[in-house]
Amino acid sequence: MCQASSNPPCQYTWFYNNSEIYTGSQLTITKLLRGNSGYYSCLAQNTQLNTRSKKTITLTVYYPPDGVPSCSIFPSNNYTNLALYCSWEGGYPPATLKWSPYVNGDNPQGLGNITRIQAGPDTANSSVFTCYGSHVALPTTQSCSTRTWLPYGEPQCSVYVTRNNEYLMLSCSWEGGFPLALLWWVSSSGDMQGTSEENSNILILRSGATNSGKAFVCHAKHPLIKESKQCVLKLEAPVLMTQRSVVSVYEGNDVQLTCIRSKNYPAATDVTWYNNLKQNVGDTPNKYILQQAAAWSNLTVRETDSRIDSGQYWCSATNAVGGAEIPVLLVVMRYPMPPNVTISKLTYNSQQRRDVTVDWLLQTVGDLTEFFIEQQKLPGSVGKSEIVSSWQKVVENLEPGTRSHQINNLEPTGKYAFRVTAVNHRTTGHPSQIKSPALPRFNAYPAVVGAAIGGMLVATVVT
Repeated sequence: MCQASSNPPCQYTWFYNNSEIYTGSQLTITKLLRGNSGYYSCLAQNTQLNTRSKKTITLTVYYPPDGVPSCSIFPSNNYTNLALYCSWEGGYPPATLKWSPYVNGDNPQGLGNITRIQAGPDTANSSVFTCYGSHVALPTTQSCSTRTWLPYGEPQCSVYVTRNNEYLMLSCSWEGGFPLALLWWVSSSGDMQGTSEENSNILILRSGATNSGKAFVCHAKHPLIKESKQCVLKLEAPVLMTQRSVVSVYEGNDVQLTCIRSKNYPAATDVTWYNNLKQNVGDTPNKYILQQAAAWSNLTVRETDSRIDSGQYWCSATNAVGGAEIPVLLVVMRYPMPPNVTISKLTYNSQQRRDVTVDWLLQTVGDLTEFFIEQQKLPGSVGKSEIVSSWQKVVENLEPGTRSHQINNLEPTGKYAFRVTAVNHRTTGHPSQIKSPALPRFNAYPAVVGAAIGGMLVATVVT
């Protein structure tokens, strides 16, 4: 409303920020908005007297910020304290903010945004803080809450190897929590490695023996704890051991060689066995069996042979920081010689000379597992040039207690020689002496008596 004493009455004109907006004594704003704030001027003019008067007023529109306050927590003072941050920007005049609960009675208020420093170690885990915002244009306060909490468990460290063992990746993580924890790597000499990171940190190193034996410590700091937590990675080239450095076995049996990794970080990516000829056993799967687990590797040599399998075997392991190998001596032993055998009797079973019985005795005492009998066909008549045939096994796998055996289906006109040999597993003894079978004795007495009795009977009948 604009009024001025004048006769005749004045004419009134309204200006908004120096722009004419209305003519009349009363300016009405039907829907007041924040954009209506500003300078309003009323000009009163008496055109007859050519006089004028002007009055300016300031209109201020109060309005609250949009939405509700937003709040969060940040680490401060090198992750030893908590910075409680609350913001509710916008509005006029600015909103008034304050945090609850108080600390030591200190409760500063702020306009628009407020940051409050809270001593980290003095704050209980899972503490909740609330920021309250008030504004003259609102009948009630608005608020937001935030919670601070420690990451669960302990920091976790591990190491990964890139393809072809080119690089080592040292990983450290302490996930979760609010605010996030800060992690950084330190070498065994105390020098910081790489940069510090929140939540997780990966340190990349070039592979090589220079890192073997070195320790790397991951430090993890959170405002709610006074001291930082740690986890340690120690890089070590493989260290190999074996249960027995010398392994002996009787030939023909399978034998297992063991290789144990006592130290090994990161885990060996390549564990290889080499035989006594320094050949990779993986190239001969029918002869060798490999069994492996995280901490051991076993090699089984199948059906050992004293002539080819005895010797030094090697277990070799490598990782990203070095390698090692360990020898295992395999001694394949022959079984003791079986006792010597002598043929005690060798005769044809009849005059037809088709079957022969071999009897034998042991000359000495010793272990044996079987006997075998060989025969050889001899040349025929004297003066004829015939090639002597080789010895042939006619029977084998005879039980150790056997002392006699019959051989059948011989050629009646052939001449034969026989020998018997004892066997102790894979060790073959000395053959017995060579013998040829003799014909059974001809007993003429029964035939003569029979013929005489027959003649007497005939004579009696004739008489």
